[in-house]
Amino acid sequence: MVVNSSLGRPENMYSEMFLSLLIVFLTWNLSSAAPNYLIGAGIADMTGPAADVNMMGYANPGQVTGGIHLRMYARAFVIAEPDDSKRFVFVSIDGGMQGQGVTLEVVKQLKAKFGDRYTEKNVAISGTHSHSGPAGFLTEVLFQVTSLGFIKDTFDAFVNGIVKSIVKADEDLQPGDIYMNQGHLYNASINRSPSAYENNPAEERAMYSHNVDTNMTVLRLVSEKGEDIGMINWFAVHGTSMNNTNKLISGDNKGYASYLMEQYYNKGARPGKGRFVAAFAQSNLGDVSPNTKGAKCIDTGLPCERNSSTCNGKTENCIAFGPGRDMFESTEIIAEKQYNRAMELYKNASMKLSGHIGFVHQYVDMHNQTAHYNDSFTGKTCKSSMGFSFAAGTTDGPGAFSFTQGDTEGTIFWKIVRDAIKTPSKELIECQKPKPILLPTGEMDFPYEWQANIVDTQILRIGSFGIIVVPGEFTTMAGRRLRNTVREAMIASGAPKNTTVVIAGLSNTYADYITTYEEYQVQRYEGASTIYGPHTFRFYENQYERIAKDLVKGVVPPPGPTPPDLLPSQIALLPPVVFDRVPFRKNFGDIVTDVKSSYVKNSTALVTFRAGNPRNDLKTDKTFLSIKYQDPVTNEWNEIYNDADWCTRFYWNRTSTLFGLSEVTIHWDIPYNAASGNYQIHHYGNAKDLFRGMKSYEGISSIFKVQ
Repeated sequence: MVVNSSLGRPENMYSEMFLSLLIVFLTWNLSSAAPNYLIGAGIADMTGPAADVNMMGYANPGQVTGGIHLRMYARAFVIAEPDDSKRFVFVSIDGGMQGQGVTLEVVKQLKAKFGDRYTEKNVAISGTHSHSGPAGFLTEVLFQVTSLGFIKDTFDAFVNGIVKSIVKADEDLQPGDIYMNQGHLYNASINRSPSAYENNPAEERAMYSHNVDTNMTVLRLVSEKGEDIGMINWFAVHGTSMNNTNKLISGDNKGYASYLMEQYYNKGARPGKGRFVAAFAQSNLGDVSPNTKGAKCIDTGLPCERNSSTCNGKTENCIAFGPGRDMFESTEIIAEKQYNRAMELYKNASMKLSGHIGFVHQYVDMHNQTAHYNDSFTGKTCKSSMGFSFAAGTTDGPGAFSFTQGDTEGTIFWKIVRDAIKTPSKELIECQKPKPILLPTGEMDFPYEWQANIVDTQILRIGSFGIIVVPGEFTTMAGRRLRNTVREAMIASGAPKNTTVVIAGLSNTYADYITTYEEYQVQRYEGASTIYGPHTFRFYENQYERIAKDLVKGVVPPPGPTPPDLLPSQIALLPPVVFDRVPFRKNFGDIVTDVKSSYVKNSTALVTFRAGNPRNDLKTDKTFLSIKYQDPVTNEWNEIYNDADWCTRFYWNRTSTLFGLSEVTIHWDIPYNAASGNYQIHHYGNAKDLFRGMKSYEGISSIFKVQ
């Protein structure tokens, strides 16, 4: 090469610089691969009636909504291929469970808006199993007995909230990545039916260190810009930290855990209004309680009888207690345990998911299905039935009368009562053994289905990650067996060997509990509530193994029988709000008991107003109360808390049914970090006049100081 010493051959120098820049550019592009997925998250208010409506979970006729502790939300996540060729949506709701009627209506509305983008095949809706939400949204008779039938306000609140959350997630769709992490969370749960768990084979139990699943799985959803979009967490624990004396709507421990994480990432945003969405979804919780102090006899303080959960023969005296001094503190403790562990796993999630998006769905008629155990032994599923031990309740919420857990015989008296309603057939009695049948729901169809006959089975897939979407409450060991079976089936069919699967419980359809065959023999509450008989779990295991193979191989199974639309048949017996009144010369919003002039931090401010019935307006995306702080610079009043915040409680009380009188009491637990200064408490309501219709009103407390 000839070198020009005076010019230094600049053309050669520029060529070398270009080559260097090209190498840097190519290296950067190779190391910065395009995002693996399209991701969107959305949250929407789905709080139902805060007054007059029975709660769903404990089946306690006396547990009727009378206010709000935490608002209930639907949290939706849309996950799609980068070219949007395939997608699914996973929704976690702060509800007792997902009912099939709600699912069918959600899909119907989505189809009207999006066409075939969202169908029953790629929509999964999972309940967190809070026992502090309003009832009346399930369309089967059994679940309407204590709620005076179908309650349209609850049903519509659930449907509208779920649909709105999915629409938001759809609109939020953007390129991003998903990271997975797993770990253990200890001392946040106990097994409430250990005698049933111990009936599983000893060699199987020896494979596990605990009689509950301590594993927590977290997905971290991140945009291509590195912004946090959302988190989905699966951990098995019942939503029963709030006990059956509670009358405030609440998301329970998982709802509060979501609140904590969303407040952390959505600085300055009101609950349900921020960009980041955190779902603490449910898993195989069937026999798992958050009441970690365990059960004891409230009359003697001694341990309950272990298998029957009785105290001197009485079920109602055997109650499990949480780790706190009361249900609010217990909810807080269990929620914070989940939140803290989830945050740790979320921030350290480093396993990036890759591979195709997939989903598989099939409806199954659960009556008379064959469950295969081996080449020489099979069993049959039965028409649905509830056993005697179902009426005994659990140590989280005991039943009444003379029912006990662990009952494999039944009593003559209650069999006579049962036969007056419906006598089970001999075939059903034989099929359900050793369960003594209290309610032969599968043979009862007046005025419509008592329990679901056709259920959803579904699996979602994100590359090497699978979500087993199940229509009920699997127990600890049933869930472990199902996860192992599905994972092995996926890998054998071509999925990566590092495939991980989780169970999303109480999804799409609610078909009660699912125990192992061995646990069923003991007939604790969970076994008595395994409605399709002793071979229920094994059939589900067969079914999910089949569709897992189909999912990986790209086979679309037959859709199965279409479930009935029970919505047109629904019977509603809860009377509407007729009118609201106040005493002579008084007004709605007037103060009954005012706040004090000043409070210190960590104390509670209270005020009571004359009020209308909260059923007049659910205040969806709004609030029944507002804690306002006066800015010391501008003197403007700004809302800092409302009825969706942990530190507030909204109590409604009907003081006279005859005269339509009611009051609202607002509690504000003043946080330790509250700013010193002037505050007011506002109440927003609607009152129904018998002749002039509905009118809104506002009540305002006196100004008080926090110091």
